[in-house]
Amino acid sequence: MLNVANLVLRAGQPLLPLGRHVPFGLQKLVIEKAMARLFAEPLEDGEFDVLQGRWLRIEISDLGMAWSLTRDAVGLRLARDSQADVCIRGNWKEFLLLASRQEDPDTLFFRRRLVIEGDTDLGLAIKNLVDSLDSDLMPPRLWQLISWLGAAAKEEGKGPQVQAADPTY
Repeated sequence: MLNVANLVLRAGQPLLPLGRHVPFGLQKLVIEKAMARLFAEPLEDGEFDVLQGRWLRIEISDLGMAWSLTRDAVGLRLARDSQADVCIRGNWKEFLLLASRQEDPDTLFFRRRLVIEGDTDLGLAIKNLVDSLDSDLMPPRLWQLISWLGAAAKEEGKGPQVQAADPTY
């Protein structure tokens, strides 16, 4: 099954950067509706209140895409640009590994595969929030797809294993 997921990842790689050509208004509409649905319970429980009046910028470097996110009275809101309090930046596969829980967030940040800049306390609060979100919030098929692709991305990231030379020669 991982071979199929690897093919999907490879096929998607040249297509993903085209997402930056989707008009921001459409991106905003789709992402805000998805967040409202996926995070309805944590929003109601106040888990995203850490973003009230604060801005998080998410940059997917290799795709040339970025969004700014805040929490207001209605819910999570997206903006093209804003004065960000904190920025989390990385390549799309690192965000996939984070979302699929194939890599520990601390590992991704410690190895600088994801970078937090700005208000690091806010960044760490957001990292902990993302880490604490229950995958059961997602529709099962969506979680299955994200997990499947994340496992393939993790396997792909390992690359060929190099064995040490036999010291007896």
